[in-house]
Amino acid sequence: MRIPCVDAGLISPLVQLLNSKDQEVLLQTGRALGNICYDSHEGRSAVGQAGGAQVVVDHLRSLCSITDPANEKLLTVFCGMLMNYSNENDSLQAQLINMGVIPTLVKLLGIHCHNAALTEMCLVAFGNLAELESSKEQFASTNIAEELVKLFKKQIEHDKREMIFEVLAPLAENDAIKLQLVEAGLVECLLEIVQQKVDSDKEDDIAELKTASDLMVLLLLGDESMQKLFEGGKGNVFQRVLSWIPSNNHQLQLAGALAIANFARNDGNCIHMVENGIVERLMDLLDRHVENGNVTVQHAALSALRNLAIPVVNKAKMLSAGVTGAVLKFLKSEMPPVQFKLLGTLRMLIDAQAEAAEQLGKNVQLVERLVEWCEAKDHAGVMGESNRLLSALIRHSKSKDVIKTIVQSGGIKHLVTMATSEHVIMQNEALVALALIAALELGTAEKDLESAKLVQILHRLLTDERSAPEIKYNSMVLTCALMGSESLHKEVQDLAFLDVVSKLRSHENKSVAQQASLTEQRLTVES
Repeated sequence: MRIPCVDAGLISPLVQLLNSKDQEVLLQTGRALGNICYDSHEGRSAVGQAGGAQVVVDHLRSLCSITDPANEKLLTVFCGMLMNYSNENDSLQAQLINMGVIPTLVKLLGIHCHNAALTEMCLVAFGNLAELESSKEQFASTNIAEELVKLFKKQIEHDKREMIFEVLAPLAENDAIKLQLVEAGLVECLLEIVQQKVDSDKEDDIAELKTASDLMVLLLLGDESMQKLFEGGKGNVFQRVLSWIPSNNHQLQLAGALAIANFARNDGNCIHMVENGIVERLMDLLDRHVENGNVTVQHAALSALRNLAIPVVNKAKMLSAGVTGAVLKFLKSEMPPVQFKLLGTLRMLIDAQAEAAEQLGKNVQLVERLVEWCEAKDHAGVMGESNRLLSALIRHSKSKDVIKTIVQSGGIKHLVTMATSEHVIMQNEALVALALIAALELGTAEKDLESAKLVQILHRLLTDERSAPEIKYNSMVLTCALMGSESLHKEVQDLAFLDVVSKLRSHENKSVAQQASLTEQRLTVES
């Protein structure tokens, strides 16, 4: 019936009827237009072209302060019409946002929160509009956080709370709204739900516990909201989150570990937490999930440990607490997210920690696993982190034994490939590690460097105009270090490196130009 209505030219007259002063006419017109827009592209398009959406938005704005039942019925119909008009259509939702519908609906919710049907209609509208990135700024300029939290506190029915959660989740992705929700007292509501539902085995309660704890973690992703809740590590929220970690509930363990990972995005917080024993709690949690454990909990606990290991002062403390041992228990894991965080945690821990780097670098089981993961082409993150950890073991230990272990495990070819990475930081790390190998154990690594075609790669890096200055610099340092090998030296001569390097003496970067002069001298002497 909708398309015939459009074809018959009924839309314009109906939109004209929206100018009537008769409330019953407005009510029935709103219903008719809502039906025409329902799941019909043609209907929506015709209503939009006739200006129907704008007229309805204007009506909502002018009528939203009137609280008599007849007016509330009309407001509900108009909200429903707009929902049908824009449902699952981003461009029409964006159009409504540009018309300023959001502040009007927020005001509507505040004034008519006693009216269940109208409240529900507003929530559905918010749920639709909040998915659009362009809506967040407009929402942030209203008191939506306050209104939703006020409404949430009144709700006892699971379904109604679920509706509010569906609006809160997309809104809480915005940092300004995160802070508003925290200031409006949402966190206290969420903690209360967790406390009420934690021991229940009812499906609805389990779902609500998950939603509440997930939302809590989301609020901690904003820097300001996170710091407000941390309160120097003495805050009630932080303390409650800590109590989730030893819980027997997997969802709470997960939320607790993720919350700690979020609190650990600030060096001061990390130092405070490590001083106050958080590492031991996380290690206990990991220990409970070694055999057939919960992968999401493993991933979250490792994320938290990785973040805590970033400040320099924490590394030695975490190493002496035995974190590497706890992390290495997951070396057998076949789950890429766990592998990725395991690698990142170890890499953070050994940064500038020579002894720890040497100990790990001599661990054959670890190095062999790293070499295996360096070939994980289906999981770029794991592959990249494995390469970076291999390089870090050499760079931080500067140990001949570590280099020998990596050579014996077949790791050299991966470091050479890493030097061709599209990421400058990874290229650099590879070149520095390879220069150390050439300086400390060239004889041991010679054949592997040759078969990996290192000299050709260095030639390419030096001749490529797109190579960053530090890449050119470290490529020349490495070239000099290779001169001690007869076969590699011959390759350097055959590829006329001398010509390439002499051109770099006039490079705009002083360090590159200087290193080019030194390399040219070295190559000339050795030729």
